[in-house]
Amino acid sequence: MRVNRGYLEDVRRTDISRLDGKSRDPVRIGRLMQSLARNVGTPVSLARLAADVGGPGAEMKTDTAAEYLNALERLMVVEHQPAWRPHLHSRTTLRSTPVRHFVDPSLAVAALRASPAQLAADLEFFGFLFEAMVIRDLRVYAQASDAEVFHYREKDGLEVDAIVEATDGRWAAFEIKLGDRWVDDGTKSLRRLAKRMENSDYGPPSALAVILPSGYGYAGGAMDVGVIPVCALGP
Repeated sequence: MRVNRGYLEDVRRTDISRLDGKSRDPVRIGRLMQSLARNVGTPVSLARLAADVGGPGAEMKTDTAAEYLNALERLMVVEHQPAWRPHLHSRTTLRSTPVRHFVDPSLAVAALRASPAQLAADLEFFGFLFEAMVIRDLRVYAQASDAEVFHYREKDGLEVDAIVEATDGRWAAFEIKLGDRWVDDGTKSLRRLAKRMENSDYGPPSALAVILPSGYGYAGGAMDVGVIPVCALGP
């Protein structure tokens, strides 16, 4: 934890200015990383981030927040998960804001200076961190298979945590849950998405699955939903 905190200190005080020789406020960079950490794994807006960074009486423009975010991306500190935008033969309205992630969720913990006891006491936040860890792993395996990882969100409430799409058009969808009691919720979302995609040019999914921290896994049949413990993930 000390090493990660030291790394983020170097980023905000030194690395981000060395990136392109442009001076940036290290205090605001630190606040931005803290805001990103509090909102890890969510499609938090630039306006919200700018408000968090600016604070009372010190507003930050959204363009400035976007510039700071871009610098952190170039330094490979943060990596956004873009929205999946399939062409649907319906009036479904999709959200386009990316989901914000650190390249590793341990950096979010370091930005907040959170302890293991604090994480264990806040299961909602811990769930977002687990989701971020799974997205990180899916990205690694997807890149090895020449695929990309997206998220899916509709304005009517349907959300799916991860869509992995290959260059040949095949796709798979995954919900990420912190325990068995949420498997049914994830299954419902995945089946709703598969049903929605019946009216698209993408065809049926190659796989639908809920990813859990541990336990037993099983594969789903055609258009059915499997369960995958995170330790069983692979390319």
